[in-house]
Amino acid sequence: MSKPRLFAARSMVLQLRIRSGGHDYDGLSYVSDVPFVILDMFNLREVSVDIENEWAWVQSGATMGELYYRIAEKSNLYGFPAGVCPTVGVGGHFSGGGYGNMMRKYGLSVDNVLDAQIVDANGRILDRESMGEDLFWAIRGGGGASFGVIVAWKIRLVPVPETVTVFRVERTLEQGAIDLLHQWQYIADKINEDLFIRVVILPVNRKDHKTIKAKFVSLFLGNSEKLLALMSESFPELGINGNNCIEMSWVESIVYWSNYVKGTPISVLLDRTPQSRKYLKKKSDYVQAPISKADLKGILNTMMELRKPALTFNPYGGRMSEISESETPFPHRAGNIYKIQYSVTWKEESMEAADHNLNMIRRIYDYMTPYVSKSPRGSYLNYRDIDLGVNQNGNVSYEEASIWGTKYFKDNFDRLVQVKSRVDPDNFFRYEQSIPSVTNRNYVMAE
Repeated sequence: MSKPRLFAARSMVLQLRIRSGGHDYDGLSYVSDVPFVILDMFNLREVSVDIENEWAWVQSGATMGELYYRIAEKSNLYGFPAGVCPTVGVGGHFSGGGYGNMMRKYGLSVDNVLDAQIVDANGRILDRESMGEDLFWAIRGGGGASFGVIVAWKIRLVPVPETVTVFRVERTLEQGAIDLLHQWQYIADKINEDLFIRVVILPVNRKDHKTIKAKFVSLFLGNSEKLLALMSESFPELGINGNNCIEMSWVESIVYWSNYVKGTPISVLLDRTPQSRKYLKKKSDYVQAPISKADLKGILNTMMELRKPALTFNPYGGRMSEISESETPFPHRAGNIYKIQYSVTWKEESMEAADHNLNMIRRIYDYMTPYVSKSPRGSYLNYRDIDLGVNQNGNVSYEEASIWGTKYFKDNFDRLVQVKSRVDPDNFFRYEQSIPSVTNRNYVMAE
């Protein structure tokens, strides 16, 4: 971004919306109630991979799929721990934390960032050395758009085996889904860190019968023989056998996890077309103690009553529990068994349909209150949720912003405010949930 363009936006009192892949769940990268201009990073998507030194530079406009494809072009023995939706842009994904199905082995995307280039409020292009460690800390999980325009990331590539194994099995209530979900809570964060088992829970609404379907989806960094031995030892109740397991390369597993049909070539990762064009709303939570069978039954009954919301359980543990809460702005580490993503989608364009679906996801979110983290009730920044609160045209007090800020960042929110106030004192980089600048206000840092 050139200085003239940056200063033009400032002089015209326009908000700047920075769009990498456009996947902000509440659309904050391309909509606003105030005058704004979109800075689309689409043309900045070069990926430079150095296998010998085990790193890559990736520009912010590249998608996750483009990054994975370019790594695989050079070697099938390296990957990167990040999300499995190939059309998500790396700019926002990394700056919000970036989780994926290798996080139990290698942590989040931001735990594997080595350097970055950012354009600050004065139009300067800074790298890690020139921006300083405080700003470098802040953009790795604190939301880069609060601090500047992230142009590129330098990332550490991680080793992956030549063969990985995946499976996807479904169980309904009639097939013991409640017992399996209950048992999963006791093993998912404790099993070998090479194994990641996600659960997607969906209501099934047939005219003659209502039930719940739980889909257990796995990535194992190894062959099927080792996986079957591990499952037999750790989670025999699921009944996984050789017919359920598929061996493939790591990059092929990204295609599999992205729900493309069998046989789809990995070149599909270069397609930036969104896989879904539905309306959606998502929310998040963290579970820190297993939910009882009786309470799980109540949750699933509520889902069947509401008919639409889906829940996805993503296990933690492993490397995630070894990294300090303050190492990056992303604080949700040790003590969390799994993260919940709530999701509802619809096709109808009417406000009535939107209100109906928003009401459903808010009802299941409210119902879950007794079972999730408290003081604060944690949320994941990349599952953007403006229900938690918003800035009014960028003008907000520390106290107001802390309502949603502590949910995303816990105690790291204070340090983010300090960094923001130093690097962007005039609050040029702002949006509905940006970190506030309090340089020119009466402000006392929370003890």
